[in-house]
Amino acid sequence: MKKLHSPKIPSSPAACDTISCLLRELGAQPTDFDCIVTGDLGRVGADLLLTLLREDGIDLSPVYSDCGILLFGDTQDAHAGGSGCGCSAAVLCGPLLRDMHEGKIRRMIFAGTGAMMSPTSVQQSQPIAGICHAVVLERSDA
Repeated sequence: MKKLHSPKIPSSPAACDTISCLLRELGAQPTDFDCIVTGDLGRVGADLLLTLLREDGIDLSPVYSDCGILLFGDTQDAHAGGSGCGCSAAVLCGPLLRDMHEGKIRRMIFAGTGAMMSPTSVQQSQPIAGICHAVVLERSDA
């Protein structure tokens, strides 16, 4: 990694910890969900997340997507993504909830990711803390 203080680096381990704990507590496998989506890790952070989860014996790749990758695609030069809160909101409130409403998605994990940015910690060469919160969204047939 060229940038040691990239916010995607701490966000990926945070997402790994949150997703693996959630799956363990639910007694679930990734394939129990139609999709598992992280906030904006971008290509760099998403690859790191998949690697970390594989080391824990979890293969997320069949159902995994990242909001930054979905929003920016492969044609734009957004290696580490864009705004996590912006990408997450745009993708969740757009195509994901639409697909859930239409019945294309019945059950998903949505894991918002972020970095606890502090100018002081960066100036002091301290690590950037990563954070991830996850929710399970399910469609009811009622």
